Amino acid sequence: MRACLQCVLPAVMFSRMRIIYFFLVLIISVQTIAATPEQCAAIRADYIKRTELWALTLQGAKNLDTQKQIWAQRPDALVVSAKLWKILQPQLSQEWTLEHAAWLIKLVCSQKIDPQQAEALQLRATIIQQISKAVSEKHLRSSKLAPICLALLAVGDQSTLKLLEQIEKENPSGRVQGVAAIAIAYVLSGLGDETPIMRRRLTLIRKAIIESNDLTIDGVSVQQLASDQLYVIQHLAKGRQAPELTGVDEAGVTRKLSNLKGKVVILLFWSDSMGDATHFLEMTRQLKAKYVGKNCEILGVYQGSTPFLRTLHAEQIATWTNLTDPKGSLASAYRISQWPTAYVIDAKGSIQYSGNPGSFVELTADALLAPWGLHHRWKKSPIFHKVNTWNKRKSLHRS
Repeated sequence: MRACLQCVLPAVMFSRMRIIYFFLVLIISVQTIAATPEQCAAIRADYIKRTELWALTLQGAKNLDTQKQIWAQRPDALVVSAKLWKILQPQLSQEWTLEHAAWLIKLVCSQKIDPQQAEALQLRATIIQQISKAVSEKHLRSSKLAPICLALLAVGDQSTLKLLEQIEKENPSGRVQGVAAIAIAYVLSGLGDETPIMRRRLTLIRKAIIESNDLTIDGVSVQQLASDQLYVIQHLAKGRQAPELTGVDEAGVTRKLSNLKGKVVILLFWSDSMGDATHFLEMTRQLKAKYVGKNCEILGVYQGSTPFLRTLHAEQIATWTNLTDPKGSLASAYRISQWPTAYVIDAKGSIQYSGNPGSFVELTADALLAPWGLHHRWKKSPIFHKVNTWNKRKSLHRS
């Protein structure tokens, strides 16, 4: 009997130990999974807190050297993106990840990445591609897709159009469909002002108002987005008269945009806290030098510290006239949602281009400054259409 017990007891004890081990692993696994959403929320909250503190410190900068030092201390969005992605990536099949994935897309797309930073570019591409794939394959019918729809706008091109159209057609929630519709309308606004595109945008805006008018996502209401799109179509499309701007420049002088009628105007909305501020300042100085003595004026609308703007002018870092816009009221008149944004306005006060600063701004301004015959030929040239549609694709997905 004793010999038998000696054989049986170890087996029983081992069996019990296996059961206890199994339950311990199960408990730890459940705790880990349950903790993951909280981990994501903690990472987001920490980044937001540090960024707000950094922005306040930047506003207090008294000179350019101090600002450069503070800029170097800016919380690294790519580091935070990589940290959050490490948690989210294995869990993308879970519906709870959608809210955090939307925030991650906006974060990783907000960071200007040098073309030589191959790893950073790959990280951004991977995040966008894998989240988009997970949405298409796992969550297309989820009622929690609204934040993803708006986040896809941060990608800044038409690559997200197919997924947004898929959500708008196949998601069973009318509210999600409405948010997808307004997002598609925003994407289409970068494809030009032709009648078919305008008609489709209006149809999508109408659907957003009907289905999702009372919905607010991360402090942004669908009602306001729809209202802004209607305003853009009515007042800011190519060929429309540029809305009046009245403001005070860096020297305290009141100026009006309409006072520049008769000249080609390059209107630039910018801020010292945008990711590519240093590059923007250098590029705009070159632009100013190019058009000295020509019938062209550069007018900036600056959102930031007025004393710091005066320092930029005193040190000849900003060499063009800037209207101060501390409360964002001037930017609101042009429905600016990202900085920098450029408008090119002809001598009659009509809008001829809107979009990112860069080569298209110069091409448009050069064409408007050219003799009539050259300008006429320019309008007939193949590239003119591209200049005015800003990243236009050859074909559209029709709904």
